[in-house]
Amino acid sequence: MSKIRVAVIFGGKSNEHDVSVVSATHVIKSIPKDKYDVICIGITKKGHWMKYIGDVDDIASNKWEQHPDNVPCVLSPDPLHKGFIALGENGEYQNVKVDVIFPVLHGKNGEDGTIQGLFQLAEIPFVGCDCISSANCMDKGLTHTVLDANGIKTAKWVGIITSELSHLDKKCDEMEGKLGYPMFVKPANCGSSVGVSKAKNRDELKSAIKLAFAHDSKVIVEETIVGMECECAVMGNDEPFASTVGEVCSANDEFYDFDAKYNDAASKTLIPARMSEESIEEIRKTAVKAYRAMGCSGLSRVDFFLMKDGTVILNEINTLPGHTPISMYPQLMQYEGMTPAQQEDKLIKLALDKAEVDYE
Repeated sequence: MSKIRVAVIFGGKSNEHDVSVVSATHVIKSIPKDKYDVICIGITKKGHWMKYIGDVDDIASNKWEQHPDNVPCVLSPDPLHKGFIALGENGEYQNVKVDVIFPVLHGKNGEDGTIQGLFQLAEIPFVGCDCISSANCMDKGLTHTVLDANGIKTAKWVGIITSELSHLDKKCDEMEGKLGYPMFVKPANCGSSVGVSKAKNRDELKSAIKLAFAHDSKVIVEETIVGMECECAVMGNDEPFASTVGEVCSANDEFYDFDAKYNDAASKTLIPARMSEESIEEIRKTAVKAYRAMGCSGLSRVDFFLMKDGTVILNEINTLPGHTPISMYPQLMQYEGMTPAQQEDKLIKLALDKAEVDYE
């Protein structure tokens, strides 16, 4: 039986581009080569798509962009093509067909439903959540709204859009009355804590809001939750499985920001988290409930706070969590007995199952 052709897409215009290429390197190396042929598709920071055939180790360092054999390509939305159109010289082109797509893209355009919509137009199976669930999980305001409606506890919050900046003091009054200081200010549609600030007074609040608007046209402001930061990995379609809980030990005393996640060696994770079995089970149960409420499939990492009184507060859902060697999602699944190769194999099979493709 011929191997399944998997296109791994990485990079992108997102501010998480440099994390994506490290994640992709891990994923590509982990995909079982006895079952799958891997085709590498890189997207530069300027948004150019390239079919890459060079050394996998050059992806993480972004050296892949300079490879002389890179071929410009596009993903065709026409289901007849079942893949990519590689654009050669003199107007020549090649149809590069694939069986399934594994997007290793974090943040805007990769995790917000944008590219998932293209996959759905092309009618190609793909790893992870669909267009709508990706968009709803990426937008922190919509996530709050859906989870609140399903009885899942989240932080108190207030949303603000660009047009409301003209009466910012009035919005600050609302935030102070509902949330109190300190507050966390976040772009609604950015991942990995990009553009997130902690505000302890009105001047800091205004500055934080303006900073967040540099990353998005919609911002949410949340009350501060004091508790253990912890994360749970979920995998599956109709019958999702939740891993044990991992504890985040950030090197940043203020919050687990982008630099603490990816650049500070003092930040670490503990698996399982230092909490009771009852708390672990409650978090696992809540993670699955949220996963289903948001319409997730394939995989997601669900982030929580565990307060001192035992209350579980859901922070956010990441539909394409990091797959770097230090990322929590693959570590949690490895703790559950799944090797990296088994994880990627399962995720690809879940994508094919969702599309009702017979791969046996």
